Amino acid sequence: MNRLFSILLLSVCIFVSNTVCAQKTPLPPPDMADVSYGPDERNVMDIWFAESSSPTPLVVYIHGGGFRNGSKKSLKSKTLATLLEAGISVAAINYRFVTTAPLPAPHYDGLRAVQYIRHHATEWNIDKERLGAFGGSAGAQICMWLAFSDEMANPSADDPIERESSRLSCVATNGGQTTLNLDLWVEWIPGYDKPHIDPSSISSLDSDGDYRQEAKKISAIDLISADDPPLFMTYGMAPDAPIPTNEKRAFGWKIHHVIFGIKLKEKMDELGVEADLSYPGAETVYQSRIDFFQANL
Repeated sequence: MNRLFSILLLSVCIFVSNTVCAQKTPLPPPDMADVSYGPDERNVMDIWFAESSSPTPLVVYIHGGGFRNGSKKSLKSKTLATLLEAGISVAAINYRFVTTAPLPAPHYDGLRAVQYIRHHATEWNIDKERLGAFGGSAGAQICMWLAFSDEMANPSADDPIERESSRLSCVATNGGQTTLNLDLWVEWIPGYDKPHIDPSSISSLDSDGDYRQEAKKISAIDLISADDPPLFMTYGMAPDAPIPTNEKRAFGWKIHHVIFGIKLKEKMDELGVEADLSYPGAETVYQSRIDFFQANL
């Protein structure tokens, strides 16, 4: 009887331990919480400062969610801890959703956040020349738009924040869509037979040529040029992986497919811009996003 009780108790302990481990570890309180960087209620950021007597580099975390949902709180605690241990400060931002402000409003919020951080760099012990960004899916799109757009500072602006540089030193992405031209999605992605959204649901334009022209203005593959910073891309499937049989998994698999990264890397290689592409079985220059940031910041 005692032996049976011990076995049952051990099983319960293992179950509880596994359940606790499976739960997401909460983020530590930021050094500065819900800092307002713009006029909208979602224009807020949390900031954690790496311990240093000299100015530190900083990376901006931009969450995903299809431009319709998501939060700065989706930053993983392990990622945050590793970056801080590496001497890299971190800011996690919220931005407007397309349900209230159509594209490219979320992108402009990312721009404002970067410029706001630079404006306060001295006060916050940040090296404004060493700023990077990372994020997944929609957040990855904003990161790449920031990295590959030409300088967006306005030296004559009345607002001193808008006079700050928009340029980044490097960017890391996860499952990033490198174009918003949905015709190319149909052409490139296995099993993606027709657009899953109406462009008018995320922008103020319809699905005709106007949208395609506007999509080019925020798509990494159309923006990239030879003077742009290095990029580290991560995707969850190999190029020859089969489409998942589960319908829900298959949808996520398609809209975050590695072909996005392959197409962008081909163009970046032609331009001589560093692009490291990570997927199951790939050989990469960097072992992780952290290695990439340490090397480039």
